[in-house]
Amino acid sequence: MQDNESKSTYGVIRGLHYQLEPYAQAKLVRVLQGSVFDVAVDLRKNSPTFGKWFGQELNSENKLQLLIPRGFAHGFSVLSETAVFIYKCDELYNKDAERGINLFDKDLSIDWKIDTNKSVISEKDKMQPSFNNAEYNFIY
Repeated sequence: MQDNESKSTYGVIRGLHYQLEPYAQAKLVRVLQGSVFDVAVDLRKNSPTFGKWFGQELNSENKLQLLIPRGFAHGFSVLSETAVFIYKCDELYNKDAERGINLFDKDLSIDWKIDTNKSVISEKDKMQPSFNNAEYNFIY
């Protein structure tokens, strides 16, 4: 089990991240302070929800947690001034298995619940491929 914590400010969007099999990760995510909009995208070929996304606001008041299964990409946007985000992974980070999908992929059309013209995104996340060009090896 790997336990991670990150602190981000309003407008930060992180994702969409995942690891290829056999290093895929399930993640249990929650917010300790602040508020985020958390997103999971189904990457499992033959799944009835393949290519669909689910989003849920997680914050320190509603205390909701979200389990992101293996075979899903994950990302979040920060809705509050700051947010402390906790995520537990059932597999260790593996740089060679790490992959991603562009946060603003037109086919996914994710509503990040913030003004994306003012968003803060890492250079690494800006360079991620589209959903149709991403590499994934998950089967439903």
